[in-house]
Amino acid sequence: MSDTNYGSEQIQVLEGLDPVRKRPGMYIGSTDARGLHHLVTEVVDNSIDEALAGFCDKIIVEVNEDGSCSVTDNGRGIPTGIHKTEGVSAVQVVLTKLHAGGKFGGEGYKISGGLHGVGVSCVNALSSKLVVEVKQDGKLFKQTYHRGIPEAPLEVVDKADGTGTKVTFWPDPEIFETLVFNFDTIKTRLRELAFLNKGIVIVAQDHRENKTETLHYEGGIIEFVNQLNLNKDTIFPEPIYIDKTLKEGEVELAFQYNDGYSEVIHAYANNINTEEGGTHLTGFRNALVKVINEYGKKLKILKDNEKLTLDDVKEGLTAIISVKLHDPQFEGQTKTKLGNSEMRSAVEKAVVDGFGTFLEENPRLARDLIFKSINAQRAREAARLARETARKKGNFESTVLPGKLADCSEKDPKLCEIYLVEGDSAGGTAKQGRDRRFQAILPLRGKILNVEKARINRVLESEEIKNMITAFGAGISSEFDLSKLRYDKIICMTDADVDGSHIRVLLLTFFYRYMRPLIEEGHVYIAQPPLYKITKNKVDYYCYSDDELSLKLEELDAKDNNVQRYKGLGEMSADQLWETTMSPASRTLLQVKMEDALEADQTFSILMGEKPELRKEFIEQNATLVKDLDI
Repeated sequence: MSDTNYGSEQIQVLEGLDPVRKRPGMYIGSTDARGLHHLVTEVVDNSIDEALAGFCDKIIVEVNEDGSCSVTDNGRGIPTGIHKTEGVSAVQVVLTKLHAGGKFGGEGYKISGGLHGVGVSCVNALSSKLVVEVKQDGKLFKQTYHRGIPEAPLEVVDKADGTGTKVTFWPDPEIFETLVFNFDTIKTRLRELAFLNKGIVIVAQDHRENKTETLHYEGGIIEFVNQLNLNKDTIFPEPIYIDKTLKEGEVELAFQYNDGYSEVIHAYANNINTEEGGTHLTGFRNALVKVINEYGKKLKILKDNEKLTLDDVKEGLTAIISVKLHDPQFEGQTKTKLGNSEMRSAVEKAVVDGFGTFLEENPRLARDLIFKSINAQRAREAARLARETARKKGNFESTVLPGKLADCSEKDPKLCEIYLVEGDSAGGTAKQGRDRRFQAILPLRGKILNVEKARINRVLESEEIKNMITAFGAGISSEFDLSKLRYDKIICMTDADVDGSHIRVLLLTFFYRYMRPLIEEGHVYIAQPPLYKITKNKVDYYCYSDDELSLKLEELDAKDNNVQRYKGLGEMSADQLWETTMSPASRTLLQVKMEDALEADQTFSILMGEKPELRKEFIEQNATLVKDLDI
């Protein structure tokens, strides 16, 4: 029998930064690529805090060739004096003590973002090496750390002009699954911060590929909205902008309606993206419904007993909500939901006043918006009736699956996958070649509806879309429930030609607009069928790109090789399709990820929207990035 004694000697005390190294996920979320890039964000957030306090207007973020990342600002510099109670420099206190910094009471910062004092010390704890340099009082101070432990005290190493802080860190290979920084991921967050803090200059540099990009937006979140609506026709000529400083904090909003059908709202609190929403978002939505209903009745477009709902007034809405407050309270599963109740009424009041004044001064635009909302209400009602009719007929019930679906026998969704296959011919081959225990096949006839150009009622009239909704079992739009999903992997398997690419984009557009959690939670994949089959001495070899084909031909020697270029999935036998594309042991699947919601939204709007000139420009700019496209 094991020793079950439990006394004081069993209690482990983790000193200093040990808790961070012991449980890094508790502090930065994960140790994968997301956690790695979170380190950059935490250091940058310290510089942004200096900007919010009015002491910094330029930040330089560098990805270095040696695998490190440097963040430099022209703020006041971390204090270099000796801390009264700790007996070491304030720089060392900030870098080695959790919850140490100018954010806790005191007068250091009125408003701050980041992990509330644990950010830069976490970065230090999770770095194999970190070097901090501070310019202050005409001197350059420097200190080096190894896994959070200082090599020596802070020392003066040179003279210096101006003030500021530079932090260079090397992520620890003992902690992180990957050590390679993705410049685009970093740039996405920096661009967001540049929009949210108008006037600040953020320079992003990648020394590995000699790339430099300057992010600077004098218009702030107005430019943010303009960029989101770049590919759309708008109802208002310019975004409505509201900036109010109240006792609860600062409320800054920019929003604009376009002629599309999707809502795009990004809400922030102290520069933190509150992906789960919160009180500021609730206040904004309450105000929209209230103001539009009031003006609808005032202009006698709406009768006294008629009322528009949030679902009606949010169609085509693009908005940025940014609040800054002294003591933000975050809730939710990932701590990205603002919980401060006072911000609901503060945002609601600011929007009611500002938006109300705008509609009062622009009655024609007010009428256009109200009529758009009424049309959205009618379409939504038609969609509701269509759903109810479908349910009565059993069309959307998981027990009555589409006739074309060849389902799998496994009942645990985590073990199941469904292939969306282009055409009945390829669908038939896939049905023969699959492992029916866990692989389901749903053939799609032709190209599905372009949902970017259609309201929800038309979307629900599409037979192919109805089949997917029923097969997945998780609903659609606001009713989508990921917990009811019948398959863990949804795999798009189309031909490697122009039509196949178009079908993939249509499918991804549908998922993004109406089942976004599928993409956000990593359930969507793209199958990679081979482009070529080489036969030599009755042995088949498969190649998935032109480069792979060239290498294989060199390896086999060019003589007596029979090379077949696959035009479509239907050209393969069931055994070939299984071996090359469907067998978990040998297939290649590309997981669809959404690292940048802004860029994803713009890309879908360009590719599937109403402006062919923008689509042409996008294709021309990205043509060199496309490989293995059969035209």
